[in-house]
Amino acid sequence: MIRVLIADDQPLVRRGLALILAPDPDIEVVGEAADGAEAVALARRLRPDVVVMDIRMPVLDGVAATGQLAAARPESRVLALSTFDMDEYVVAALRAGAYGFLPKDVSPEELTAAVRTVHAGEAAVAPRLLTRLISTYVRSAPRAPRPAPASPAGLTPRELEIWRLLAGGLDNAAIAAELDISVSTVKNHITAVFGKLGVRDRAQAVIAAYETGLVEPERRSG
Repeated sequence: MIRVLIADDQPLVRRGLALILAPDPDIEVVGEAADGAEAVALARRLRPDVVVMDIRMPVLDGVAATGQLAAARPESRVLALSTFDMDEYVVAALRAGAYGFLPKDVSPEELTAAVRTVHAGEAAVAPRLLTRLISTYVRSAPRAPRPAPASPAGLTPRELEIWRLLAGGLDNAAIAAELDISVSTVKNHITAVFGKLGVRDRAQAVIAAYETGLVEPERRSG
């Protein structure tokens, strides 16, 4: 049984999310919180497997609450929600430790699937949406003259290339096709990349790629 806590400052949204998840026999909604502080307190008491967390809430916002949960109760994995699919707070939540992100207009099937994905310890963000989000909102380090990162964290040339392709939004199958290797080999390389970079998942690996300058953020006009 996947125990879920829902955190959103709008009662109707909380109820709607609970009603969407309720029919799934493998999911139990164990509590609801109206702000981030209440979400942290309830997560400590109720010990949910997944916290469906609105990003923008009063008292303590979803980003700060995610950071507190990642430090105090990492077993309660956060699935961040936002009204907008392009939201700089989403990147902050992923950096703080959220396992995934969904815009609030997703289908019931997508929400249920994302809860299962996060519960399994995987990142629940579409690869290309993740890359677009991060390339738009992550700021790379100050642009002092520096060489291209040849082998950060001791990555091999193949691992570096896979990290670059991952940061470009390719999923495992696309990376395998690009490099003419098997998907299982790609997975093994990605596991090694995560370990050497000290990141937990795909989202944090993509953030690291932009922050180290391996790939460059988009230039925003206006």
